[in-house]
Formats: sequence, C-alpha cells, structure tokens
Amino acid sequence: MNIKTLIPQHKSDFETVEKLKKYSFEEIEPIIPELLEWLQDGNWPISKEIAGFLIQFSEQISNELVKILKGDDEIWKYWILFTFRKSIKNQLYLNEIERIIQNPTQSEIENDIFEMVKKISTN
Repeated sequence: MNIKTLIPQHKSDFETVEKLKKYSFEEIEPIIPELLEWLQDGNWPISKEIAGFLIQFSEQISNELVKILKGDDEIWKYWILFTFRKSIKNQLYLNEIERIIQNPTQSEIENDIFEMVKKISTN
C-alpha cells in the first residue's frame, strides 16, 4: 500500500482518517508533516479527528511540532499549542515554549500565542 493514500484529500475526508487510525506510528511516520498540516485550522471538520489520533504520538512528533512553533504561521502555532498543551515533555519543545514566554515575537503577541503559552505553563 502507498502510505500517501492515508493523507486526507479534503476537509471532510473522514473515511481516510478512519483508515489512518489502523496504522502504527512507524507505518505513518513518513506522512506526519502532511497530517500536521490538517491542524492548521482547528475549525476544519477533520482537524479534531486527526489531532485525537496524533496526540498519542506526541513525543515521537515533537520535533515536527517544534518546527511549526518556530515558523511564522501563528494560527497553526495556536492550534498546535491548543492540541498538545502539556502532553509533550521533549526538551526542544519545552525550550520553544520557554522562548515564547521569555521573548515572544510581535506576531506571537498579536495573535494570542503568548497568552496561550502563559496559560499552558501555569496549568
């Protein structure tokens, strides 16, 4: 099977998400970046389903999450932080959280990323 067929094709592709849930992390690892793209907007219908599936692999995908947090897509950062909150103990991820607390960009402040991180770190 071509693993790329487990990447949803549209915002309501629940059929593909259900198929995805049958696979192990090792099997889906090559498509993690593409799956994370579906978390760019938590209002998309399949976003919650994919998030619920990926959260069990929080530690394994933490490096990919750090890349997103270091990027400039503030809405994506928001949904990553909202989804994974404190489920990750990876030091690189925690360092990026600390960076946002200590030295947020103007965009992170304007888009409530800074506020989200403050809430996460105090809970």
